[in-house]
Amino acid sequence: MSILIKNGRIVTATDDYTADIFIDGETISMIGKNLSLAADTVIDASGKLVIPGGIDPHVHLEMPFMGAFSSDNYETGTLAALHGGTTTVIDFVIQSQGKSFYEALHDWQSRATGNTYGDYAFHMAVTDFNPETQLEIKDLIEKDGITSFKTFMAYKGSLMIDDRQMVGLMNEVKKHGGIVTTHATNGDIIDYLVSKNKEAGNLSPLYHYLSQPEITESEATGRFIDMAYQTEVNSYIVHMTSEGGLNKVRDAQKRNQKVFVETCIQYLVLDCSVYDRGFESAKWVMSPPIREKKDQAALWAAINQGVVQTLATDHCPFMWDDKCKGEHDFTKIPNGAPGIEHRIELVFSEGVRTGKISLNKMVDITSTSSAKIFGMFPAKGTIAVGTDADIVIFDTQKKHILSASTHHHHCDYSAYEGHEVTGKAETVILRGKVAIDHGNVKIKKGYGKYVKRSKSTEVL
Repeated sequence: MSILIKNGRIVTATDDYTADIFIDGETISMIGKNLSLAADTVIDASGKLVIPGGIDPHVHLEMPFMGAFSSDNYETGTLAALHGGTTTVIDFVIQSQGKSFYEALHDWQSRATGNTYGDYAFHMAVTDFNPETQLEIKDLIEKDGITSFKTFMAYKGSLMIDDRQMVGLMNEVKKHGGIVTTHATNGDIIDYLVSKNKEAGNLSPLYHYLSQPEITESEATGRFIDMAYQTEVNSYIVHMTSEGGLNKVRDAQKRNQKVFVETCIQYLVLDCSVYDRGFESAKWVMSPPIREKKDQAALWAAINQGVVQTLATDHCPFMWDDKCKGEHDFTKIPNGAPGIEHRIELVFSEGVRTGKISLNKMVDITSTSSAKIFGMFPAKGTIAVGTDADIVIFDTQKKHILSASTHHHHCDYSAYEGHEVTGKAETVILRGKVAIDHGNVKIKKGYGKYVKRSKSTEVL
């Protein structure tokens, strides 16, 4: 099958021009002006943006957590992503303490294989680094294409590892050319503040936010950066939320250390006023929590400065009934919120249209940098001859209102209910097939494939 896209404004992380794109099979075959080629499908993209398919480097699909499962599985989650212009997601395989990495991998594969609409890859979340699991890292990187290893500096007793394990992991991953990522918040301080609030009878969702002040992120960020500096491992901080955390990264740059940083769309467009809504605030109980307007401004600036390289969602939705398990105790509210569908339209509407970032920067943070950092470039993350034909035709004028009544997440509320945005993915092409066209699904479950990743092509 072949597709000819005519007259679109092609925007990559570095380029911005008008041309035609000819897709033959799963890849881009030709780019040029006024192409006169016979094609099975011709799409007129006049007046529209043509951008690379989005890559969301941080999602949690069908994840067991706090007595529930995140409500989007691989079918619904990757389909919602496609509706929003994200063609590839990277999910987290979470090792159970006392068990092997491969046992966890097989568990996640059993849920994902054959069930996805979009393409997907895996990070390995390390909760128990020991001499046995250390031996698995080489094969995970070289045979399975899992080149990134996530750690948690919080959630003691279930996910958190200590600094000794962290350094051991870093040394082993460094040896094989991988990258270590972290959830950088100080779990001990958080646990202390949680206990203090519970003892005082402070049990509403507001105290989830108040138990995780900015210092918990900035301290852990600095500690992780120092360990990465000592071991010289490629390092990446997930879901950065705060000015204090960003300043720790800037301090590292003074000694010529490169640290990759991710933020999430909710931290750019929402602020801590969401925790002033009584129990409805449970919708925004996530870790780290939504922060202040000054942190929003710092994050937008950090994107432009190159301090933040990637934009994710940390998509981890739970149904409202699951959230209500914490109605009388905020520590029982499952952490996470829906958002996988809205990342690109929100960053265009709130970032590009308002002049905070450029179109090229939008493409970079939503696609290209993730492809480079996580070993999928140049097959993914750009528009060029020979790359995967993952392409979004984006209508920059389309106004619409975000709502649980219209979103494609398997979740009965929206984190952005009533939020009007301008800009929407109109046609989404995945590896040479039209996947979404004006809201209509054109592919079948199982078309999405596992992406075996190589080592990072981003220069440290």
